[in-house]
Amino acid sequence: MAARRARASLKRDINTRVITPQEALRRALSDTDSAAGSLRVTEFLTSIPGVGASKRDRVLEQLAISPVKRLGGLGARQRTALAAYLDGRRAEPAQQPARSRLMVLAGPTAVGKGTVAAQIREQYPEVALSVSTTTRAPRPGEIEGVHYFFVDDAEFDRLIADGELLEWATVHNAHRYGTPRGPVEAALAEGRTVLLEIDIQGAHQIRAAEPSAALVFLLPPSWDELVDRLVGRGTEDEEERRRRLRTAVVELKDQDSFDFRVINDDVARAAKEVVELAQASARGEA
Repeated sequence: MAARRARASLKRDINTRVITPQEALRRALSDTDSAAGSLRVTEFLTSIPGVGASKRDRVLEQLAISPVKRLGGLGARQRTALAAYLDGRRAEPAQQPARSRLMVLAGPTAVGKGTVAAQIREQYPEVALSVSTTTRAPRPGEIEGVHYFFVDDAEFDRLIADGELLEWATVHNAHRYGTPRGPVEAALAEGRTVLLEIDIQGAHQIRAAEPSAALVFLLPPSWDELVDRLVGRGTEDEEERRRRLRTAVVELKDQDSFDFRVINDDVARAAKEVVELAQASARGEA
């Protein structure tokens, strides 16, 4: 039962693009006893978005792979053929070269962007962390000017009209968030590396306004973990959670447009990786 649940979880991760099919194949080949290694090729293929039963059967015939095969039991020729098919269908995003002292951290709902940003704030003071402005009410424990600047709709409208926001967006069809322009420009002028922890819409606005900005997509370790985090934090009702999870499915598809991907399986490790990317980006600009 545990093995069956692990395979079901893996298929969800592939279907929601938490991991790439290529990564699942690598896991299968490195450990044939793992969930990936014991996954039937038929189940593997139909877990890939856009591959149904008919297409699966055509691919298996084309690659000369028996439908009873498991990923970990593929022969050398079959492994090569399947890997080539996966790359030809949808290549994995390439890590981009470092380019700028301005870095954006974004990702789907409940992935832990705020937690990773808080770790960076505490452990890496050399990185200037931008504080966003929002129209939503503070959550328990949030501090004005540290976690967010909390404003009403009228003040947010004024900030937009006066050009005081680098980017802004309405998130989850509810509240607006934006990045104050002044503190970011001041920190960059001082030669500091600046990290913006914002939503995916805002990340694309920053890319349009500042093409050299480096974009980091924060991923959950699995889809099930993302669901557990959203439910566990208890800040949304059931209807809101369902809506946010539907949004997360769409947001995860956007990771290919980012320069880097970081898995938030451990907050300290993820924060360290983001800071190292930011530091490399700053050196790359020099």
